[in-house]
Amino acid sequence: MACGDPCQVPEDSGLRFHYVAAGERGKPLMLLLHGFPEFWYSWRHQLREFKSEYRVVALDLRGYGETDAPSHKENYKLDCLITDIKDILESLGYNKCVLIGHDWGGMIAWLVAICYPEMVTKLIVVNFPHPSVFTEYILRHPSQLIKSGYYFFFQMPWFPEFMFTVNDFKVLKGLFTSQATGIGRKGCRLTAEDIEAYLYVFSQPGALTGPINHYRSIFSCLPLQHHEVIMPTLLLWGERDAFMEVEMAEMTRIYVKNHFRLTILSEASHWLQQDQPDIVNKLIWTFLKEETTRKRE
Repeated sequence: MACGDPCQVPEDSGLRFHYVAAGERGKPLMLLLHGFPEFWYSWRHQLREFKSEYRVVALDLRGYGETDAPSHKENYKLDCLITDIKDILESLGYNKCVLIGHDWGGMIAWLVAICYPEMVTKLIVVNFPHPSVFTEYILRHPSQLIKSGYYFFFQMPWFPEFMFTVNDFKVLKGLFTSQATGIGRKGCRLTAEDIEAYLYVFSQPGALTGPINHYRSIFSCLPLQHHEVIMPTLLLWGERDAFMEVEMAEMTRIYVKNHFRLTILSEASHWLQQDQPDIVNKLIWTFLKEETTRKRE
C-alpha cells in the first residue's frame, strides 16, 4: 500500500488534499470517501482488496487528517465539498470513477453523482440514504430526528470539539466500541492499533473543528433542487446502525433511475466496511462485475 503525496487541487482555494492509494496508476479509478469521525484509514480493508483491478484512492476529506482545513465554516458548504471531488478526480488524471462513500462521505457521493453524473460510472453508498430521503424522513419521524440530534448539537461553537476531548477522547472511542453505537460481537472489532490511529489523528490541535464544520454548514444546502441518480447504484446498510433508521434504505430506490441493488446486513453496525469487510468487499465485487442493463431489484 502506497501513501500518496498531498495532491494540489486546482481551484481557487488552493487546498492540498491528502490521500492513500493502492493499485497501479492507469487502472480504473475507485475513489473512497469516509464518514465522521473518520479518515482514509476507515477504508484500509478496501484499499487492499480492490487494488488488483483498480487504482484505489482513499481521501482525507476537506478539514480531516492531513488534508488542509480552512478555518471558516462557510468553507465547508456542500457545494465546496462536491467541487472538491470533481477537482480531485481531474488532479489524479481521471475523468470518471467508481465512487464509494460511507456516512457523511455517502452524502457527498450521492451529491456528486447527482451533479456530475458523467464522472461516476457506478455509485456505491454505505449507510447513508439519498439526501432527499433523509431530509423528508427526518421531518416526519421524530425517532430519526433524535438519532440525528448531533447535527443540531454541532451547530454550537467550540463546545462539541471540547466534548470529544474529555476523559481522553472517551466519546470518540465509544462511537466505535460501545454496545450502543459500536461494532458488535460478531463484527470485525477495531484493534488497539486501529483505535490509536483514530486517536492520533483527532487529538492533533484543531483536528475536530474541520470535521464538525461540515455539519455546521449543512442547512445552507438542503433540500436539493435536483434529485435523480442515473448510474447503477449499490446501497449497503448495516441494520444495527445506531444513527440511521433502516427504513430510509428502501425509500432511496425511487430516486435511482437505473439498476439499483440494496443489501441490508442484519448483524452489522453503522461502521459497515470496517465491521464486515469480507462481506462488504464480496458484495462490491459482485456489483462491479454485474451487467448494468438489468432492471432494478
